[in-house]
Amino acid sequence: MSDTNDAAEGQVNQAGGAPGMSIIAQYIKDLSFENPNAPQSLQPSEQPKLDINVNVGAQPMSDDQFEVVLTLTANAKTPTMTVFAIELVYAGVFRVVGVPQEHLHPFVLIECPRMLFPFARNILAEASRNGGFPPLMLDPIDFAALYRQNAEQAAQQDPSRPN
Repeated sequence: MSDTNDAAEGQVNQAGGAPGMSIIAQYIKDLSFENPNAPQSLQPSEQPKLDINVNVGAQPMSDDQFEVVLTLTANAKTPTMTVFAIELVYAGVFRVVGVPQEHLHPFVLIECPRMLFPFARNILAEASRNGGFPPLMLDPIDFAALYRQNAEQAAQQDPSRPN
């Protein structure tokens, strides 16, 4: 077990310090709530089907700063109408230090959205509640699994691209 710890410690020392991140800013880039069939949609005759989509993106701003964007969409529909549609684009600027270059991409796309998610989840819950519906409480998201899924899809689309 000490061999593993020694190896990890060596990586940290080579990277110039302990790996870490800090949130410099977080903000709503876009928020849309649509209730196109109100007031009928407030008491639908049947349970709506809820479709939720999650997307994560990141852009470098400098050597150690990244803007990470979490996009959450939720559409509730019955066979006869759209009950509501919410889209939230929530972002944060992160400073990432001490992470080896080969681990930077997954770190930024897994750990940073994990930090943003509770705030985005709260905004969606409040938006749906303010729209006349019960608060939409999203289950926690496994951003590591989402990252792996997106990497597999990208590899299938472009087999020459490394994972």
